[in-house]
Amino acid sequence: MRSARNKQFLSKSNKRQSFRSLADLRPDQVEPSIHQYIEIFEAGSEHSKHHYQQYVDQYYNLVTDFYRFGWGQSFHFAPRQKGESVEAAMLRHQHFLADKLSLKPGMQVLDVGCGVGGPMHALAQYCGASFIGITINAYQIKCAKVNTQDVHSRCQFIQGDFMQIPTAADCFDSAYALESIVHAPNRAKAFQEVFRVLKPGGCFAGYEWCMTDLFDSGNAKHIRIKKQIEMGDALSGIGHTSEVRDGLLAAGFELLEARDCALEAHLDIPWYRALQGRDFKLRSIPRSPAGRALTNIVVRVGERLRLFPKGTALVSTVLNMAADTLVEGGKSGIFTPAYFFLARKPEN
Repeated sequence: MRSARNKQFLSKSNKRQSFRSLADLRPDQVEPSIHQYIEIFEAGSEHSKHHYQQYVDQYYNLVTDFYRFGWGQSFHFAPRQKGESVEAAMLRHQHFLADKLSLKPGMQVLDVGCGVGGPMHALAQYCGASFIGITINAYQIKCAKVNTQDVHSRCQFIQGDFMQIPTAADCFDSAYALESIVHAPNRAKAFQEVFRVLKPGGCFAGYEWCMTDLFDSGNAKHIRIKKQIEMGDALSGIGHTSEVRDGLLAAGFELLEARDCALEAHLDIPWYRALQGRDFKLRSIPRSPAGRALTNIVVRVGERLRLFPKGTALVSTVLNMAADTLVEGGKSGIFTPAYFFLARKPEN
């Protein structure tokens, strides 16, 4: 009887701990993880590139629950049209990729950096194709399986590194990447790996984070903005838009389209508006400066009351810094999160 009671107590205790912590981290792992993450970044870009797997995996253990709270199940930007909500814009951009790739039932599609499966779920419903998503983070795989339950027969997931995709060559009809390749330590090599697994004639499309022509490497403010975006988003370095074009061509792709979709947003609704607090809707509050500040206060108080593990407030602070700097990058025009590309692997 006592053994049964002990098991029941431990079960309840574990549930309480998992509720208070982040991802699958134990409460005592959060503070060391965020400090180690910052140390990897501060050691320099070459160090973060060398340790990119640990760097990116730690980041998503720490931030995925914050992202889900603020953004739902899709973690990407989407330049908006007049009268369009953030959620509607994201769905439109996901459907845009499906249309560009001509996705249809019977096709096998690779989602490069699938996150928690929100875009995959939307595309599986939209076009009826079958998908395999790859992400380095185990917790995101768990979330993705839950988010795609109603289309589970057409959605599979691999916990792995998209720099080394564990599949045979020439096995996917198409592939897409939603703001994920920027995590790669070498963008050109990531493109080469996608090229390898695509069937001849298969297309690859996506949106990428890039510095624009307005970025001045001699401007101290520009450098600060770039570095703070990198620090707040687990990036070893953000390249220029030309690196996307050059990388795709070097990998062997035929480049069909490449342009900055951020420039296509309505003039009154820039892509970074979601982070400015100018959308007066309940769902937008967590993304706004006031909502982010309130979240930070709640987390700090929660840490003192032992409702959240130590280190959670520092994670929130890092994310707030990243959000504010993304707005700076958008306002100055030196950064875009939506550089669109469409490329094809030649038939021969």
